[in-house]
This record gives sequence, structure tokens and C-alpha cells, in this order.
Amino acid sequence: MKIQTSQAGTAAKTLNHITAEAYRPAADLLRSLDSRPDGLDETAIAERLDRDGINEVGHEKPPHWSIQLLHAFRNPFIIVLLVLSVVQLVTEPDDYTGPTIIAVMVGISVLLSFTQEFRSSRAAEKLKAMVRNTATVTRRAEDGHAERIEVPVEELVVGDIVHLGAGDMVPADLRLMAAKDLFISQAILTGESLPVEKAAPSGSAVGDTSSGPLDLPTVCYMGTNVVSGTATAVVLATGARTYLGSLAHTLSGERVQTSFDRGIASVSWLLIRFMAVMVPIVFFINGFDKHDWLEAFMFGLSVAVGLTPEMLPLIVTANLGKGAIAMSKRKVVVKRLNAIQNFGAMDVLCTDKTGTLTLDKIVLERHVDLAGGDSDEALEFGYLNSRFQTGLRNLMDKAVLEHRDLEPVARRFRIVDEIPFDFQRRRMSVVVSDGQGEQLLVCKGAVEEMLAICTQARTGDVIEDMTDEKRAEIRAMTRRLNEDGLRVLIVAMRRDPSAERAYGVADEAGLTAVGCLAFLDPPKDSAATAIRALHHHGVAVKVITGDNEAVTRKICAEVGLDVSASAQGRDIEQLDDEALDAMVERTTVFAKMSPVQKARVVKALQRRGHTVGFLGDGINDAPALREADVGISVDTATDIAKESADIILLEKNLMVLEEGVVEGRVTFGNIMKYIKMTASSNFGNVFSVLVASAFLPFLPMLPLQILVQNLLYDLSQLSIPFDRMDDEYLRQPRKWDAGDIGRFMVWIGPVSSVFDITTFWLMWHVFGANGPEHQSLFQSGWFIEGLLSQTLVVHMIRTRRIPFLRSMASAPVLALTGAIMVVGMLIPFSTLGARIGMQPLPGIYFAWLALTLVSYCILTQVMKTIYIRRYGRWL
Repeated sequence: MKIQTSQAGTAAKTLNHITAEAYRPAADLLRSLDSRPDGLDETAIAERLDRDGINEVGHEKPPHWSIQLLHAFRNPFIIVLLVLSVVQLVTEPDDYTGPTIIAVMVGISVLLSFTQEFRSSRAAEKLKAMVRNTATVTRRAEDGHAERIEVPVEELVVGDIVHLGAGDMVPADLRLMAAKDLFISQAILTGESLPVEKAAPSGSAVGDTSSGPLDLPTVCYMGTNVVSGTATAVVLATGARTYLGSLAHTLSGERVQTSFDRGIASVSWLLIRFMAVMVPIVFFINGFDKHDWLEAFMFGLSVAVGLTPEMLPLIVTANLGKGAIAMSKRKVVVKRLNAIQNFGAMDVLCTDKTGTLTLDKIVLERHVDLAGGDSDEALEFGYLNSRFQTGLRNLMDKAVLEHRDLEPVARRFRIVDEIPFDFQRRRMSVVVSDGQGEQLLVCKGAVEEMLAICTQARTGDVIEDMTDEKRAEIRAMTRRLNEDGLRVLIVAMRRDPSAERAYGVADEAGLTAVGCLAFLDPPKDSAATAIRALHHHGVAVKVITGDNEAVTRKICAEVGLDVSASAQGRDIEQLDDEALDAMVERTTVFAKMSPVQKARVVKALQRRGHTVGFLGDGINDAPALREADVGISVDTATDIAKESADIILLEKNLMVLEEGVVEGRVTFGNIMKYIKMTASSNFGNVFSVLVASAFLPFLPMLPLQILVQNLLYDLSQLSIPFDRMDDEYLRQPRKWDAGDIGRFMVWIGPVSSVFDITTFWLMWHVFGANGPEHQSLFQSGWFIEGLLSQTLVVHMIRTRRIPFLRSMASAPVLALTGAIMVVGMLIPFSTLGARIGMQPLPGIYFAWLALTLVSYCILTQVMKTIYIRRYGRWL
């Protein structure tokens, strides 16, 4: 397991400590913590604050802006360009043309990247707000008397006696000492919608610790909140030692490299290795042939600049920036620019269930009789029970009360008495009267507890005794509902004569069961459509949730996911990495997962070669969000989840994911266009230079001419981020493949060299530029042909279709490439051309040029067809 081993170990150590203390007798526990029921005194508190630090969750702070600016220079091509410009300044201190051109390119790229990243890094300094509250504690005053006081949460220490009430946030990891009707919402940690019951351990009984630390009923975790009830607890852990603190710890440090980082690095080093081989060859050939080693060095340096795709950082940043702007119009905030391309490369999306696939809202899915058929009577009695209870209503009560059409029925009754819910009974009752001399006791609760107090069962108009066989039938029916992901309550009633007396738990007997209420957190209407759209674009969807398996399988089946293979967290825990890698490939549903287990699944998918996206919004999702190639969260998510994410959705609209995938693929496609265009044309140019150097008595082009040609060509590429992509390119995930780029260079690059060589022959034999005195004419001819063929290849490479006929570039690409071609043809006739050693060309040259370019396009299209048939891909 390699999920930041020390950090994962911290989380495991924290949970092991909490599990060990979960059922220890209160007296032993207080003794081990050196505490007392009447709390700690000031001396003990000061010592523990000094030893453990304040009760604050650590979080990663953004680096200073100057550090972020330096990081923007961490690109191999930028470093190469800066080295080349320094060498040029040293060798030619009076010529600032080349270094200035390079400096402008580097400056624009670095500033664009820095600006976007700097804005994003200021988004989430809010984690501390989670613990900027007060807690009610019992502490001993100086005179030794215990008193209940409010203290800042930051000042809590291990051994403090804490008191909880409805609405409180749990301020640290606590072991309950006493509790009454305590419900805790752990959604922030587990993703489960419904609050869970918590209670102090009873007597010396040892509870079950095998189901997982988050399921311990005697422990409350920092960051969760009290829905109802009261409790007294002792602090087990504070700050970084809490479960929440251990999760925050896993999010610190440098982020793992994403597929984008690895891809751009592999391509960069491929081109740098190519340059490192070719430039010395050019240098030595010209040095030995011309015997002017300084000129050969300067020419080699110019070739190095020409070979370097100096616009790559700028083109990549511009493409990503354009993608970020496009996503912002769809209410999506891109925190890290690289995430745009990772979005497009994503072939597996892992998502939490609650709030992403579901509405994060409990609804009453069914109301049935004891045979499983629909029953309005069960709903009516359930409505009376929820309507007249005076305690804090839970989510299921609120779901029942959504049926406001039953309010006229409820108005015929008045409340007489109430028997509140408690943990032992797991049910609650109301007693109502309709004023007709009869009182009605309506009780609803958990299946087993209700079956124990019912003596009769009613289905329709038929009432029968509640025998063991009948109980077994009802259990089987409710089990089927559970397997459909529904949470089930039984509703029962008893009619009594009116009496002026108080009702108690003993009155919950001799009841008649009338039916069941079945609840569900339903899927969003858009979920199935979004999943189909993602599948259409080659993205597999896997659900990783802390919720239970039955509920998760039900929801996944409803939104169109294959639920034939599922696993739980306890299954994951037993597997080594090799076994897990095999499991994640075939498994769609992962339930009851801890945060560390979620991150393990993401890493396993990445080891299998997948580019993984993770969509989640809880603290329990934060480690997986950070490990994923692209972490996606929502604006309503917890601060720690938003801090970990790369992309934040301002609306929980899953259809935005499909749009993000398409935008990412457009971005990647346009980046790949530039890389393949530049790599192939640069390879062709070097090959042409080698041929020319072998027989020419002069340089085929002056260093300054190469720089100007390179600058014009690079300017023609600035419109690529605004180009469109063919539909077939957008249907599948796209990944970096340095090997394919190298192969593309070798196949397509020499095509331009063929026509460079025909141009050499033309200038030498037809136009008589065959001596040093005519080198200006020769260089002018090759300058124009080289620039126009390079610029024209933009249109040849940008699509696998026939350009201009079956695929037209966008207007910005057409306009800019056309303008650069016109400017290039005019330069030999201009003052600039004369200053850099060029001269006007005869008119007949342009007829030959047209023939050359048409032939070049035809041969390139032929090679394209052969390449696609052989390798099955183009861009």
C-alpha cells in the first residue's frame, strides 16, 4: 500500500486508539486519561495544552506568491530557452534580437500560468472555521469546585469532560459517558444521509468493534454534529490526533503527479533528447565543412532555438486558460489549470453517492401493507405519528410530512400524550383523540422492536393473530425492501376508550400492525442521463461511498450502473495491492468505505493505467480527491473537500461533467496539434539542414533568418487554442504518448524535407544561387518555402480528414495562418528582409512555390492515410 504510507499510518493509529477505548469502563477510562468526573483543573489543562498543542486541525497553506512565481518556471523547455538566451548573450553581447524574442515568449507563458494558479490558491483558507466554536465543559475551579463553563474549542484537552446538546458540533474525538436520545449526523465523514444513534456503553459489556471505527456507537468524532439528544463525554483526542486531524494530515505535502504532469514531462524530454542529438551533428558538419567554428556554433545555436518548441508552455497555458474560461461559463471553477486536460483524459470517474447521484434528501418511497401491497392506511397512521410528535423530527418524519394532502385528516385529531423515542425501544408513539370518545395510540419504529409488541396484524380488512409464522412473513417482506435499498419502519395502532391518564412505555403493547413505511434517498433525475453521456464518451463510472451496500446497489441500478460486482470496505482491507488492482477493474460499487480505502481504490485504478477522476463533497472524500488525476467537488462541499479538489462545480449538475470531459478533450487535442506540428516540422527542418550543409558552400539560412522564421511560425500557432476538434476525436479519452509523437516525427517530418530539397535544387539550378555571392537569393527562397510549408502543415495535421474539403479550421486559425503566409512572402521585399540578409525574388519563383506547396499537401495527405491505417490514430 503506497498511499503516503506514514500519513495513512497516522489515520490507522488514530482509529486503533479510539477503538481500544470504545468500551472501556468509565472509571478505567478516566484513570487512564488522568481525569475525573468533575473535570480537570487549570494546572492539568496548561500542561496538556503545552504537550499536545491547541485543538486545531492542521491544513496546507498556499505558498508565498514569489514561490508560486518560481514554480511557474519549472518547465524543461523554459529552462532550455533561458539557457540558450544566456549563451547567445555571452557569445554575441551586442545582438539582443534572439534573447528578446525568447524572453517575450517565456514571460507571456510564465505570467499566464502564474496568474491563474495564484488566483486559485487563495480560494480555501477556511478549514479553521470548522472549529471556531465554543464547547461546554466541566472543569475544577481554583477552590476545587466543579463548574460547567463555555471554553473556545481550541482550548480543549484530552481528559476534558464535554457536554453535548442538539445543534452542537462535536469539538474533538469523544467517548460517551452518558447519553439520552443522542443522534449524530456523520454525513461529513461517512456520506450517510441519516443520523446514527449513539449511546454510552452499558455496564461492563464489551461491544462489537469489528464493523469499523466509524460504526462505534460509543464514540463521537470531531466535525460531526448533534441532531438531537444530550450527552456527557470525555475527550480522547484533540487536533491532529483526531480522526479528522489525521485526514487533514494526509492532504499536506506535495500533490502526486497527475497524468498531465507525467505526459507533458515525457513529451518535453523526448524533444529535448532529440535536440541534444541533432544540434551537435549540425554543429560539427558545418564546422568541418565551412571551417568557421564560431559561425557553425552560432548556426547550431539558432537550430537549437528553432528545434525548441518555445511556444509549448504558452500554447499549453493558453489552451488550458481558454478551457477554464469556457468552464466558468458553465458555473465551474477550475482551481488548477492542468485539471482541464486531465478531465478530457479521464476514463474512469469515481463518485460518491450521497448528494452526487442522489438528492441528499430522504423521501417516502413506498407505504405498504404487511403483504407488501400499497397501503394508504399505513401512510395515514404514519402521518399522524409524525405530525403530532413534539420532539425533534428526524429526516424520515419530515419525508412523511411532505404528504400535506393528509393534513385535513390530521386536523380532526388533537394530541393527548406522547411516548418519546429512546434507544432501547427504537420506536415512538403518540396518543390522539378525535373527540368521539375514543383515543388512538399510533406507534412507529424499527422492524424487530415493533414486531415484539404487536399481537395482531391487519392486511386490508383482515385481522389475524401475530404468530411466529406471520412475523417471519413480515420479516421476509421487509428484508426484500431492505435489499432494494429502502429503510423500513413498521406502523401499528391500538384504539382505547378515552381516559384522563398519562401514557407510558407499558402502554406500547397489544398493538395491531397495519403496514410499513419505506424510505429512500432517491437518485437525481439527471444522474442516469449524465452516466449514459459519460459512457458514450468512453468514461466508466464507479461509485465509492461510505453508505451501506444495499442502498448503494439500489441507487446504482436505478441510474443504469452494473451492480453485479460490488465490494465493501472490509473486503478491501484484507487485500494487498496486486489483488486490489485486479478487483477494482471489475467492480463498480464500493460501499462502507473509509477515506483511506477510497484513496486506495483511486491509486489501484491509476496503477492499472487509468486516468481517474473523483467526485465528492465530504471530509471522507478529501484523500481520494487529492490522489485522483482530477478531483471534482461542489460549492456546498466541506472546506477540506474544496481545498483538495482541482475543479469545483457551482451547481450539483452532473451533466456539467460531460461538458467538462468534452472541453478537456478539445484542450488536449489542440495541445497535441501544436506538439505534432512543431515536432514534425522541426525534424524536417533539421533533416533539410543536414542535407544542405553537406553540399552548400554557405549556410542554407543565417541564424537571424532562422529566428525570424521561427517567430513567424510560432505566431501562426497562437490561434490553435481557438480551433475546433472533429467529432470522432472527442468520443474517446485521450492520453499522452511520447512514443507516438516520436513515431509521428519520423513519419511526417521528412515529407517537408522532400520539398525543401526540391527547393534547394530549384534555387541552385534554376535561379543560379550556387555560390557564396548568391547566398542571399538562396536563403530568401528557402525562407519563404520553409515558412509557408510549415504554416500550411497546420491545416494538414489539425485533422485526420481532408483539410479545407472535409474539415475546415476555425476562423482565427484561417485568418492568422493566412496573414503569416502573406507577411512571410513580403519580408524579402522589405527593409527588414534587407537588414537580415535577404533579397527580392523573381516572379516566376512564386509559380514554382505554388506547385511545391500543392505537391506537399498531396504527399502529406497520402502519408496521413497510410499512417492512420497502420497505427489507427492521428492526433
